[in-house]
Amino acid sequence: MQKTWDLRKYDNELVEKIKSMYGVSDIMAKLLISKDIKLDDIGGFLNGTLDDLKNPYEIKDMDKLVDRIDAAIKNNEKICIYGDYDVDGITSITIMHQFLTKLGADVMYYLPDRLIEGYGINNNALDEIKKKGISLVITVDCGITAIEEVEHAKEIGLDICITDHHECTEELPKALAIVNPKRKDDNYEFKLLAGVGVAFKVITAVAIKYNLPKEEYLKFLDIVSIGTISDIVPLIGENRIISKYGLKMMSNTNNIGLKALIKLVSPKEIDSMMVSFGMAPRINACGRMGNASAAVKLLLEKDERMAESIAAELDNLNQERKSVETIIYEESLKMIQDKNLEKKNSIVLYNSSWHNGVIGIVASRLVNMYYKPVILLTKEHGVIRGSGRCPSGFSIYDALTECKEQVVQFGGHELAAGLSIEEEKIQDFINAFEIAAAKRSDAICEQIINIDAQVERKDLNAQIIRDIREMKPYGQSNQVPVFLYKGLKVNAIRTIKDDKHLKLVLRDDKSLIDVVGFSMGQRRDEIRIGDKIDIVGQIELNSYNTPKTIQFVLQDFKKSVE
Repeated sequence: MQKTWDLRKYDNELVEKIKSMYGVSDIMAKLLISKDIKLDDIGGFLNGTLDDLKNPYEIKDMDKLVDRIDAAIKNNEKICIYGDYDVDGITSITIMHQFLTKLGADVMYYLPDRLIEGYGINNNALDEIKKKGISLVITVDCGITAIEEVEHAKEIGLDICITDHHECTEELPKALAIVNPKRKDDNYEFKLLAGVGVAFKVITAVAIKYNLPKEEYLKFLDIVSIGTISDIVPLIGENRIISKYGLKMMSNTNNIGLKALIKLVSPKEIDSMMVSFGMAPRINACGRMGNASAAVKLLLEKDERMAESIAAELDNLNQERKSVETIIYEESLKMIQDKNLEKKNSIVLYNSSWHNGVIGIVASRLVNMYYKPVILLTKEHGVIRGSGRCPSGFSIYDALTECKEQVVQFGGHELAAGLSIEEEKIQDFINAFEIAAAKRSDAICEQIINIDAQVERKDLNAQIIRDIREMKPYGQSNQVPVFLYKGLKVNAIRTIKDDKHLKLVLRDDKSLIDVVGFSMGQRRDEIRIGDKIDIVGQIELNSYNTPKTIQFVLQDFKKSVE
């Protein structure tokens, strides 16, 4: 698909004002504007501290939840933390379990089996929890749509409190407390916390009630940052503070399991990219391929050798996940081509043999290829389950809302969702979703590369590297900056790693610029030595060279227009 380049235009007066107010470079001022950071919020974005984290009691029902936890501890009641099987849920369970245990609470946790039980609370699980003598269930990263399940909990004598961050419907479960900043009747200023961010707010609130020092809850920020970054929530506001300080703590973490995982990943740098592409796939792997309890055990483990053994187990599961993913991806491509689905406004595929734990990853890959909403469906224990992803600008949650007559249940975010449907309604759902996607076709008609700024040779210096580092951590709503560099002459072309990647040397007057295009080897024949091209991509320091040099990481290139 042809990509459209959209170079951000700037108000020069505003650029100069930011440079003057905050003592930043021209490039940095433009980057701050490009992230849509308001003038008064720039100081907080650049220099926000832990003191800027908001009072957790401003979240509705927080006082009710804390009082119920307090009563459970004082009365020696058994508490169950009920979580989701992804990184956000796993990290949420970890911090709640560790913190409440330290307070003397009798705590267990429950993770549903992704392949058998699916997402969220289920009645069978509640029955089993009740049999164990539990009297209080606290959900983390799930529960906001569990209206019938909460009623069942009440019928069997379980108190249930919900902590979640997913979108809320008009009707809420009649739980003892519902702590979710996205409640329509909640006035908490920051609505974008991950599930683990909400769980962190809960333990903060409990710590305040017990007059504990800040260190007793801040020490969990390394774990909280992993869930926050992995769940692809916007890394702005409180999420930025959580991630920034959590990543700093990670270098000297006291969590034995996390140490083992970092050792296994062996990153060049502990940053958000390492979490997203090194840690998250391994933590997620056990939940995708079966039961996620191994990841929780890792983060709760106290023995170093056992932690390294569990980390290795997660790594093996991740390798298995990759193999399954490749098979599903190739089968999906064939189905799309055979049915000419690339001409549709949406892509919905069904194969009863696909692995439910992997279809979401494949859906993401297909979105990147076709730039339209994708839902993959499979059959698990007689139930048709699906996982959907979509490009930025299209809300898959809103589209599914229009298809609620064809689905049993669904939930999620703007860019990702899960659902279940009846087998006989698959085609009806495909038709309904295509209609919903067609209404939003303007949002997905072309793939746009948003360019933050244009640079020249004089800009490629130590200052721009410092500016790029200052904007970290990167993630949703704070993407790695993309730059445009025009009129470069092709000096050398080659492919590396079995022709997978493209390597260029480009010339600007007398200066040479190193360029690498990952997974772009197939575009080698589009240019010849001597051609003049414009490039867009990211700027980074190539640490493999000695001395270190600045290089471009390509997103796209075009022949220059003279």
